[in-house]
Amino acid sequence: MAQGERIVADARGARQRLDQYLAALGKWGSRSQVQKLIAAGAVRVAGHTAKAGAIVHGGEAIEIQPASLPVPPGVEPEPIALDVLYEDERLLVINKPPGLVVHPAPGNWRGTLVSALLHHWRGPRPGLDPGRPGIVHRLDKDTSGVLVIAKDPETLTALGTQFRRREVEKQYVALVWGRLRTQRGTISEPIGRNPVHRTRMAVRRGGREALTAFEVIERFDEVTMVRLFPRTGRTHQLRVHLAAIGHPIVGDAVYGRARNRKGELLIQRQALHAEQIVFLHPATGERMRFAAPLPPDLVALRRRCAPAA
Repeated sequence: MAQGERIVADARGARQRLDQYLAALGKWGSRSQVQKLIAAGAVRVAGHTAKAGAIVHGGEAIEIQPASLPVPPGVEPEPIALDVLYEDERLLVINKPPGLVVHPAPGNWRGTLVSALLHHWRGPRPGLDPGRPGIVHRLDKDTSGVLVIAKDPETLTALGTQFRRREVEKQYVALVWGRLRTQRGTISEPIGRNPVHRTRMAVRRGGREALTAFEVIERFDEVTMVRLFPRTGRTHQLRVHLAAIGHPIVGDAVYGRARNRKGELLIQRQALHAEQIVFLHPATGERMRFAAPLPPDLVALRRRCAPAA
């Protein structure tokens, strides 16, 4: 882990801000992470405490020391059980249950994945933001399944690069309303902020490129079970794309509905599960594959759906 290091700035970094220069080296996390390390006094240039906006000229001795950043007010370690699929000194992979919020926020300071991680690791990890320690990607509160977490800034940067370059293979399972006619297909519609409901996303002109491939697993009377392969990672992408083609996810109160034609509530959350993820281990280069089985509520929903006529 790249901590407690002393480096000499090279000429290629000349005329850059210190936070930009260190972030570009990819050893201490994102620029935001680096800025927090600098603010915590963990970075010294030529023996003096540095500022994020200091200009690097080349040739300076830069020291980066281990630092535990302050835990945000209201965020505390909590003994929340984690379903650990894999853990080593670099990363942690869990099967996130539905209902678990990933990041603390107003109204959700307690009972989050972050609180669970702080307890699991017996405190903050050096160099990681305690408000979102090692969170490489996220799942919505009511989405279950595989989630990858970095345990140090260098791993966080490396995994973030894989996600950004679309080198990570993600696979989801969902139950959607209606019977999809095609066995497989691709949804390519730009996604942006909903102009009316600002907490929602929508397919809209001028939005960011979004691409989702799908294939049908099983058809029922009112519902289709599909496997989804997001090629991009936009906020609420799968939920928005499926709603846009007229097949919203069962139980999605924001983009769809939870009740069937008889008015029966089929499930208490959106029927979406992150089934599998594949990426390269940042330290070894090994191809890593992790899968999480369907949770009990989705198994029960599948059994409850009437078979197709």
